[in-house]
Amino acid sequence: MTPVRVGVFGLLGSGNLGNDGSLEAVLGYLRAEHPEAVVDALCGGPEVVAARYGIPATRLHWYRGEYRTASRAGAIAAKGLGKLVDAFRTAAWVRRHDVVIVPGMGVLEATLPLRPWGFPYSLFLLCASGRLLRTRVALVGVGADAIGDRPTRALVRWSARLAAYRSYRDALSRDAMRAMGVDTARDEVYPDLAFALPTPPASAPSGPPDPPGPVCVGVMAFHGGNDDRARAEEIHRRYLDGVTRFVRALVADGRPVRLLTGDECDAPVVAAILDAVDSPLVTAAEAASLADLMTETAAADTVVATRYHNLVCALKAGTPTLALSYAAKSDALMDRMGLGAYRHPAREVDADRLLEQFRALEKRSAELRRILTERNQTTARQLEDQFTALTAALFPAPDHTHAHTHTYREAR
Repeated sequence: MTPVRVGVFGLLGSGNLGNDGSLEAVLGYLRAEHPEAVVDALCGGPEVVAARYGIPATRLHWYRGEYRTASRAGAIAAKGLGKLVDAFRTAAWVRRHDVVIVPGMGVLEATLPLRPWGFPYSLFLLCASGRLLRTRVALVGVGADAIGDRPTRALVRWSARLAAYRSYRDALSRDAMRAMGVDTARDEVYPDLAFALPTPPASAPSGPPDPPGPVCVGVMAFHGGNDDRARAEEIHRRYLDGVTRFVRALVADGRPVRLLTGDECDAPVVAAILDAVDSPLVTAAEAASLADLMTETAAADTVVATRYHNLVCALKAGTPTLALSYAAKSDALMDRMGLGAYRHPAREVDADRLLEQFRALEKRSAELRRILTERNQTTARQLEDQFTALTAALFPAPDHTHAHTHTYREAR
């Protein structure tokens, strides 16, 4: 039999640990359940993906300056030509595959600054090519949200409509696509794909009579959402000032603080906090993957984090967590894991109020760890169902659906 040809697509290998974690989860599923599949990627960072995951990878955009602002006529013309070339490149890549998987990520949302001719256009090219060339395109465990910008909304809506399979990482995402005119009657909701990654061993919580342990604070280059461009710098200054004052208060209490990031663009925020607080109690983690982030959060007494996948890592590690929430997806995640009461708005960080919430969280630490253990067990079962459904939808064969759950559980 000819091996099934599987492509993975997205802003992978581009410095965002959450995106790469979703890819890693899907590759784990494919290697466990479909080891015969021939897998390659069309992605943002092909060199990183090829080196880290051992699969061939092709650059997503023909024009290498795609994500640089084009101000000169030559750059504008090159970017415009790149859009045309990418239409043919994407179709040619899709044609070589039986199945293309878009692994997780917030590909149907615009909660962070986004231009319609950027990734939304690329996703539309993928899904349209799949429909025209009869290659099944699957949006697996993706995030979505209401989009105000009309061109972006149109591209996202048509991408979803043209996909052969859709599932979402929360009910909020499915509801948003339904509100944008997509028929979601056959679409399912499952936990974020990153919950399928291996969990590091948790360290025992310190608790009395030991001194309080470390706190992980996940930071972000947060400038608001797609509709906040006019006041992006004001939002960022307020966020940075609030988080810095919170870290300073933890240090005043003698707490070791470990700063976490989730994207390469977060590094200046870490540098600013280290410079402002200037204490040996504050250090920065150098995480290269979600596994590294989980290890960091598993070693902490408590986590306070902004980026969505920082929250995922902390919750999966079973560590009591407080969300600096910048989007409804963070709220939905905290509700799913039983910690919905512990949220604080990233747009309006009040260091004093945040410290109160932090102390209230720590008082319930033992109870919350038990809750997270139970929720993680449920989440694992739900992701087994996700992969069973994916096999049935994309790899129809009589033996696969029957054997999948047992095989994948043993592999994990």
